[in-house]
Amino acid sequence: MNRQELIDLIYSRRSFLCVGLDVDKNKMPAHLKDEPDGVFLFNKAIIDATIDYAVAYKPNLAFYEAMGIEGLVQLKKTMDYLHSLSKPAFTIADAKRGDIGNTSQQYAKAFLDPAGDFNFDSLTVAPYMGADSVQPFTVFEGKWVILLALTSNKGAFDFQFLPVGNEQKLFEKVLQTAQQWGTPDNMMFVVGATKADMLTQVRAVAPRNFLLVPGVGAQGGSLEEVCKYGLTDECGLLVNSSRGIIYASNGADFAERAAEEARKLQQQMAAVL
Repeated sequence: MNRQELIDLIYSRRSFLCVGLDVDKNKMPAHLKDEPDGVFLFNKAIIDATIDYAVAYKPNLAFYEAMGIEGLVQLKKTMDYLHSLSKPAFTIADAKRGDIGNTSQQYAKAFLDPAGDFNFDSLTVAPYMGADSVQPFTVFEGKWVILLALTSNKGAFDFQFLPVGNEQKLFEKVLQTAQQWGTPDNMMFVVGATKADMLTQVRAVAPRNFLLVPGVGAQGGSLEEVCKYGLTDECGLLVNSSRGIIYASNGADFAERAAEEARKLQQQMAAVL
């Protein structure tokens, strides 16, 4: 999905909601826990319930890798289902990869290659190892690299706010340097919703890049604040909610409750757009 297709999807669906498919078997409804394809069936129900309100889905790979081979099978079935839908959705592999060049090439092939098992539209990448660790993720046409820039966790203050000269903080240096590795057509940045007031500084360095903004909902981030400081005339945002949607209920009504929570966010987003 290229940039214009993503923008068109956002305005046609009047939403910039991303649903995080972070499936923990311990939190799944009881009737699905013992099903052989329980994780896929859970994801399918969430997708069916929210596809009219969301434009993107973001499986966090750790939840699937923790299940071993079977978890990857469930992820593949989920991706196959998303690709089969008549209603399009942008897909994000939340894997936070990043390694020396030839290893990054293999990560890129694993998750972004259209001929591969998963064929995600995008992949989250850690930028710490520099240009040659990031550029292999930019070679697939229509695919995106999403660089970690300013995260929502408490540990973000350990490194991301350190001064690096010219009164810049490290996260600003990452944003600035990364402009040389990609373009607004193939590079996004992760900026946590709990750092919404910092979005003005992010936009000063990356005015046109899309931002993936996790942390709205269960982590306490404010959609209103994110939009106030981060919205552009092309929207420029994908706002993620995971637990607040997919675990709105752990009963038989989990999909209906997920739809309700997604609809609430979509209605707020529609008003903003």
